[in-house]
Amino acid sequence: MAGHSQKIKFFRQQIPQFDCVPGCHDCCGPVRTSTEEIARLPVKSDAEHDAALDDWSCPYLGDCGCEVYAERPLICRLFGTTPQLKCPRGRRPVEMISPLVEKEIFSYFTEVRHVLL
Repeated sequence: MAGHSQKIKFFRQQIPQFDCVPGCHDCCGPVRTSTEEIARLPVKSDAEHDAALDDWSCPYLGDCGCEVYAERPLICRLFGTTPQLKCPRGRRPVEMISPLVEKEIFSYFTEVRHVLL
């Protein structure tokens, strides 16, 4: 697990940041995330997960946006930083993620167990 934590930390540092459209949550749908990342998030009930799926949303999306923004999973951080996961509103960082790092992240995704968030 410590190796996964270090990889997650490294990948987080490599993903470029950018400003979203205020109040937009278009990319906040159900996503799959690693068990390592979900372990960092507050536990949500089955009812909360079911309600989010019914709305095609995320159980951590609250009235004021992402409730776990600082600990949001890698997949959430990637939205808008790669041509594979374009921002629906056209936002993006000045420089997109390095193709090599993007490849490493997607490779990591295949190495670890994921669950639906």
